[in-house]
Amino acid sequence: MNKVELFAPCHFGLEAVLKREIIDLGYEIAEVEDGRVTFYGDADAVCRSNIFLRTAERILWKVGSFKATTFEELFEKTRSLPWEDYIPKDGKFWVTKAASVKSKLFSPSDIQSIMKKAMVRRMQEHYRLEWFPEDGASYPVRVFLMKDVVTVGIDTSGVSLHKRGYREMSGKAPITETLAAALIMLTPWRKDRILVDPFCGSGTFPIEAAMMAANIAPGMNRSFTAEDWTNLIPRKLWYDSVNEANDMIEDNIDVDIQGYDADGAVIRIARQNAQEAGVGHLIHFQERDVKDLSHPKKYGFIITNPPYGERLEEKENLPQLYQTFGESFKRLDSWSAYMITSYEEAERYFGRKADKNRKIYNGMLKTYFYQFLGPRPPRR
Repeated sequence: MNKVELFAPCHFGLEAVLKREIIDLGYEIAEVEDGRVTFYGDADAVCRSNIFLRTAERILWKVGSFKATTFEELFEKTRSLPWEDYIPKDGKFWVTKAASVKSKLFSPSDIQSIMKKAMVRRMQEHYRLEWFPEDGASYPVRVFLMKDVVTVGIDTSGVSLHKRGYREMSGKAPITETLAAALIMLTPWRKDRILVDPFCGSGTFPIEAAMMAANIAPGMNRSFTAEDWTNLIPRKLWYDSVNEANDMIEDNIDVDIQGYDADGAVIRIARQNAQEAGVGHLIHFQERDVKDLSHPKKYGFIITNPPYGERLEEKENLPQLYQTFGESFKRLDSWSAYMITSYEEAERYFGRKADKNRKIYNGMLKTYFYQFLGPRPPRR
């Protein structure tokens, strides 16, 4: 099959992490923009990127891009796209989402409605049909408007890629799997180093780390919308990608990954999630307060998502919580700590200024990834 253009949305501020992942998979980068990386591949790339990428939110097959400042222009330029190359005459197609930033066209519902009409008109002309049954495979379309430039893609993933299939239950304010994976990748942690999350909640950081350590592809145990696109992607390619992922697993490894939380009920959820992910044997979960954080070995990593205090009654407890966390960290000789939080006073109460600080948007919430760096271990 000819080279096609794919694009993958990601968390704002983490584009470089996703770019590196795509290059490591063997694909050529076309463009990196805020919250999105575009790359070239083939039908095989649709399968492999959905199954292997840890930090992408979804994979979209790019249909086209154009400038539009009026609804008439939007209609005509959407109609000029070759929809018949992608959607068969029994395909179910609709504009599932429209996002507009700094553009003259900003009403999502109007954009969706007009684009659907334009798609129908184009397909009527090509298939010589007045009415479409739409009882076949689903082809959900997503459209992004940025400064009047319209980018149109068909969603190959379906449910967002952060839904790995292992987290049936979650604790309070869970971090998404894609964000957790990206943050781990921003640290120098490797599977031969210690990792502890003292606020592990439903276990996302330890589970994502263990999946990386065991080389378990994040999309192995879920399905994707494009699996039904037999007109574009032979089903064999999906089987080949899953077999490739299976062959890469190394879960008979020796790692030190631990998750603590003061809430015993949440720890039980974390254990169950880890079992579902196939890494229960690689993580030690324990009900433990942050004041009791300790480890006998040196040069470990803390990667965590402490409480932000989004509710007013919780905010009062944050100074004490971060102070206790900071005091416990001080006792860990030569360790490094990485924490994501929206709490503006985090450094002050932690008792130390971060060596590095990265602004990351967790949805619409502005958060900071504070990095407190310890010394490097001596070379073996």
